[in-house]
Amino acid sequence: MKVHCGFTADSGGVMDEEDKEYVKKCRFVVASGIFDGYDFPHQPSNISDISKKLFCFLMVVDEKSLKSIQETLNLTSNSIEGKWVGIWRLILLRHSPYDEPRRNGKVPKLLTHRLFPDAEYSIWIDGKMELLVDPLLILERYLWRGAHQFAIARHKHHKSIYEEADANKRRKRYARPLIDKQMEIYRLEGMKPWRAKKHGPPSDVPEGAVIIRQHTPLTNLFSCLWFNEVNRFTPRDQLSFGYTVYRLNGSFPFFMFPNCEYNSLFLLHKHTREHSSVIEWVKSLDELEVNRTMVESRGGIGLFTPYQVDAFENFTSRYYHTKEV
Repeated sequence: MKVHCGFTADSGGVMDEEDKEYVKKCRFVVASGIFDGYDFPHQPSNISDISKKLFCFLMVVDEKSLKSIQETLNLTSNSIEGKWVGIWRLILLRHSPYDEPRRNGKVPKLLTHRLFPDAEYSIWIDGKMELLVDPLLILERYLWRGAHQFAIARHKHHKSIYEEADANKRRKRYARPLIDKQMEIYRLEGMKPWRAKKHGPPSDVPEGAVIIRQHTPLTNLFSCLWFNEVNRFTPRDQLSFGYTVYRLNGSFPFFMFPNCEYNSLFLLHKHTREHSSVIEWVKSLDELEVNRTMVESRGGIGLFTPYQVDAFENFTSRYYHTKEV
């Protein structure tokens, strides 16, 4: 089976050669990312000496974030040892594949195994998080103790992706009509609101700021499929996680741990500023049709030229016609 996953060479997200060489030695990775300059690296606490030797702490940044860090923090840099802020090795991704910062941030978050192909284990934390627990203890608690390969926290409020979609619209996390279209397509694909099942997941909605993985063919496949949903629809990855699990029809086992444990692992910092993407404020399709400057030029449903609304409407009309027959 062929699964498209990420990008080919020179198509976006290009790493410097010295960074490519450095990550080849990384088997255990704590990864994070900052895009559009809306965070600064936070130094982790309570890291054991063995974890400092065992783990690579990799902070993926774009050009704008690197410039902001250089102007604000004590950054050491040379052509041999790379760019460092404390324990974090900065990994510059040149030529971002998207023009929406949140979507660019999903490249290192969901395609960690593609950027760091020699890694056997990874712990992803969002750029706004400060790690408070030794990463070896995290792997032991959430993977090794229960023989899991993938662990993620439950969302603190929502269990259904449709509840999460409504919350995203209320908080203006992305264009409301495009969230609606993503949810409508998921409904047509048979995705029902979450309900408690004896052998089902405790929730369809994760707290996506933390992902703990063993890099196996199955978890790599899931990460690719999850990323493809983010690429195809909205960059709100919590909306597509449950759908990706649903489409794998029980063949992807994972550990979804309680939200209270998630809150004990990290300290949450505020962003330095709000995102600058105008697409987040769109309330109707008419706004996009009238003002094309609000439209993303790369990625997402209907965000190409020409706009794909007609294609979606044709799809739904064919579906309902078939169902009636």
